[in-house]
Amino acid sequence: MPRIVPSLVFRFIASIPVQEANEIVRMNSIGSAALSAVLDLVDQIPDELLTMDSETYGSLILAKAQIKDMLATWTSNRTAGHTLQTVQLHRSKNPVAQIRDALAKCPDESPAPGTSELKFISDEELRTNLRNDIGAVTRALSNGEWKAATVLAGSAIEALLLWDLLNRRQATFPGAASALVANKTFDKPPSSDPGEWSLHHYVEVEAHLGIIKPDTATETRLAKKFRNLIHPGRAQRLGQKYDRGTALSSVAALDHVVRDLS
Repeated sequence: MPRIVPSLVFRFIASIPVQEANEIVRMNSIGSAALSAVLDLVDQIPDELLTMDSETYGSLILAKAQIKDMLATWTSNRTAGHTLQTVQLHRSKNPVAQIRDALAKCPDESPAPGTSELKFISDEELRTNLRNDIGAVTRALSNGEWKAATVLAGSAIEALLLWDLLNRRQATFPGAASALVANKTFDKPPSSDPGEWSLHHYVEVEAHLGIIKPDTATETRLAKKFRNLIHPGRAQRLGQKYDRGTALSSVAALDHVVRDLS
């Protein structure tokens, strides 16, 4: 089943044919099936995506209640052997349009409940993007999407460690990189630009500087290994595949990286 997001429901509502004359909408022309579908879809939108002001949210709830009341009335009439009751509303009172307009203000991505605030990152846009990425990891894990959870967690770890190096370790990471070349952890000197490094470089430099704890370093090395399974040849050679274990291990590494950087 696809994840239901506001834009999907918005498009569904926009596709519903509506009979309108002189700014009056005939609700019974929409039909009970379409109205029921609208309610079902809205109810499947994750709560964290319903980001709107209190007035708009109140309008959304009222519109849903109006549709439910309309459907209940139609059901009662049919049960009593009567025809579908004609309901005509002014365009401004159309509950389907009110739901559509409320959802137009909502994003399709938002951090899952419980996602770290990442308050140590001062760049608001970057912080929001990373929280959305971590939220996607959480949802993938809860949905049993092991590959997505594993790969996304590895990518989030890489982004967090890169941010830390660029913003808080400018004076110390060159020396750490040189020391890691000297002790053979790195085969050759990495680029002077950390943006060109791999996750291997980020993990080892941060561990050498003592920024991430030894247990975190061990976990992130495993996360790097698991993320690399995305290459078919490597996965076949190692005889390993994405599963619940790779996902849980990678997510644990991500949680500990956030903890150590906070």
